[in-house]
Amino acid sequence: MAKGSNRRKTVAKSNLPQKTCATCGRPFTWRKKWARVWDEVKYCSKRCGGRG
Repeated sequence: MAKGSNRRKTVAKSNLPQKTCATCGRPFTWRKKWARVWDEVKYCSKRCGGRG
């Protein structure tokens, strides 16, 4: 077996999708915990989500 063949491919942070927060207008990037619900994410944080 080749050395390092069991490693996951890493993705540069600059290649991750971005959205703009509906409350504060700041851009935020994709997070692993949002993988399944990325289409539904509107806010950059819980703090911004609570305001709207």
